[in-house]
Amino acid sequence: MGAVHIRGVSKSYPIYARPADRLKELLTGNSRSYHRDFWALRDISLEIPKGTTFGLVGQNGSGKSTLLQLIAGILKPTRGEVAVEGRVSALLELGSGFNPEFTGRENVFLNGTILGLSKKEIERLYPAIESFAEIGDFIHQPVKTYSSGMMVRLAFAVAISIEPDILLVDEALAVGDIYFRQRCMRKIHELHRRGATILFVSHSAADIKSLAEQVAWLEQGQLVECGEPGRVVAKYLGAMVQKDSEYRKQFAQQSRGGTVPQGGTVLAPEVVKKIPNVDYRYGSRAAEILGIAVLNEDGEELSILPQKAPIIVRISLKAHAEVAMPIVGFLIRNHLGVDLAGTNTALEDLELPAFNPGDVYTFDFRLQLPELYPAHFSFTPAVATGTLEAYEVCDLIENALTLQAEKGRMVYGYLHFPCEIKINAVTKARVRVGGE
Repeated sequence: MGAVHIRGVSKSYPIYARPADRLKELLTGNSRSYHRDFWALRDISLEIPKGTTFGLVGQNGSGKSTLLQLIAGILKPTRGEVAVEGRVSALLELGSGFNPEFTGRENVFLNGTILGLSKKEIERLYPAIESFAEIGDFIHQPVKTYSSGMMVRLAFAVAISIEPDILLVDEALAVGDIYFRQRCMRKIHELHRRGATILFVSHSAADIKSLAEQVAWLEQGQLVECGEPGRVVAKYLGAMVQKDSEYRKQFAQQSRGGTVPQGGTVLAPEVVKKIPNVDYRYGSRAAEILGIAVLNEDGEELSILPQKAPIIVRISLKAHAEVAMPIVGFLIRNHLGVDLAGTNTALEDLELPAFNPGDVYTFDFRLQLPELYPAHFSFTPAVATGTLEAYEVCDLIENALTLQAEKGRMVYGYLHFPCEIKINAVTKARVRVGGE
């Protein structure tokens, strides 16, 4: 059963060259147009099931906030239809829905009334709202005196305390401190367990992949893709990296000099030619990854990640064009798709020679694994050209290899750091004998 139905929705705004043009158009009616249409959204269709946590990704200006405002009922679509089933609570632009002259308490009652609650219901919920916001006596001060952090605390407290069927959250939580943000995330998980439908916008790939069950990617007001978070976010990040690489190429300076060495091609003695999985792949292909493997110290391929043991991550690649400033590395993700760790040749201060067309290289990254939570961990290899600050991706393969971590001791969180405990001093209580 769906909670939000978006059918062929488009939203346009009139753009006027001069303020006077708006008045001219008003006076002349429909006889002449003095504006141009800016389409914030074009023909968006989505069905969001009840009880789903749904994420929206995209660049600034791609239409994410406009879509949330349409779902909230703040805006009306130019074309198409938006239908929602249940009570909607929204945390959108910072301070939206607040009267700056009213106190925090007065704004709680104002927002509750707008959301359809009776005064008695708001009075019942008010202690919980005040407690969650944790802004002290400022609750009795005008909202115009609040900091951005205090504003979002109160807004979120109101949004979640009315027990909504559908919760809309824009990037507003980004301004909160880490303590409050963690409380908000726990509350979002709690609402989800209760069966609430949650739609949120975030520029944090980690938040999207750990929270969302489905993700929609918007670009210039159009729906590019909708589906499983890992796949959609990987494609979105790939497009952003590619765009950033094109931009940076115009300004990047050749911080490492030198010319492309002359002579024959380089051929690695050992070449891995196996890529077990390709979730998504992108890059210029000036250099191409041939394979990846995870080995033990003896060079034997592993089928399971050992605990507290050395491993070798082996990556083979071939250059198809000149790669002046190569960087080779990999990223490890956990079972939730969250980036856990990674490294590359530039980060490890290994300066590589330029690649010539036809060169084949094999790189061995030797790691000491900590104790890991017994889940699946994926390896994403990549080769790029440039510097850590300005680079162009040649080839990147999302989740090319996945291995299950060996079951060991109890691990809290995702990994256990090596730890040594020392008792520095002991003061023992005196034992009383014979009642003395």
